[in-house]
Amino acid sequence: MIIDAHCHLWKKQNGMVNGKPVFPVGNGKSNFGGEIHQMMPPYMIDDENTVERFLANMDYAGVNGAVVTQEEIDGNQDAYLLSAKEKYPNRIKVCSLYEEGKPYNIDGFDGIKLCACRIKTQDLTKHFEVFENANKAGKFISIDLSDGDAQTGSLKEIIEQLPDLKIAIGHFGMVTRQGWIEQIKLARYKNVFVESGGITWLFNSEFYPYPSAIRSIREAIEICGVDKLMWGSDYPRTMVEITYKMSFDFIQKSSLLSDEEKTKFLFENAKSFYSFDDLPELPKIPHML
Repeated sequence: MIIDAHCHLWKKQNGMVNGKPVFPVGNGKSNFGGEIHQMMPPYMIDDENTVERFLANMDYAGVNGAVVTQEEIDGNQDAYLLSAKEKYPNRIKVCSLYEEGKPYNIDGFDGIKLCACRIKTQDLTKHFEVFENANKAGKFISIDLSDGDAQTGSLKEIIEQLPDLKIAIGHFGMVTRQGWIEQIKLARYKNVFVESGGITWLFNSEFYPYPSAIRSIREAIEICGVDKLMWGSDYPRTMVEITYKMSFDFIQKSSLLSDEEKTKFLFENAKSFYSFDDLPELPKIPHML
């Protein structure tokens, strides 16, 4: 059993980066603030990153459940994610998007996503209301922090004021940036976890099987314990270089992690944190090779 703690979906991409628009231009490419980037695999020729395509990838790779987070560069996908959850409630959890200075939704969502690295007011205590409301509503917070320790101090203040609030720190603390360990240290708090969405992006120059990523996971285990770490793929952006299965296969095949650590990292920790139940067992289907 495997759970993906960090992926993205959209019917239509309509986002912003550094005040400039992000929009699709065909064959999986997007205009990313004035530059053309391959945002999705090129076979997504209609530029739709749908839940049905994702579930096909999940079924093929053997991933039982997933947490759909959001990113400002894709635009607000609240409406589409609620419709996706309605169709497949036993496979996915969904986050609403918090955008600075705009109303945000809670009803029907499992959590709230903060792209903290992109907000203008970087001091997270200035956004305390969204954390407090998530806590009152029993929702989790999914958060991508600025590099290093730029926001760890203000997040620590919030954690200490709201000790029962579940917080998942994304991108494995921006592991390739200086000071990443300060983000990992926050997982020493009871309800703070770290997920590895984007770790294959951050170590892309090294590429599969990402030996430095494995060593970083090993280092994080020594800091906060394996019980506080979860796997994430950052689908579909990371799929421009690798297959969905490759985004966790390098963990399964590593000799630096025990079978118990792999099971906790790939499944058990996320099952508990996100309260997954009734996940389907997936049949193993042989491929042509």
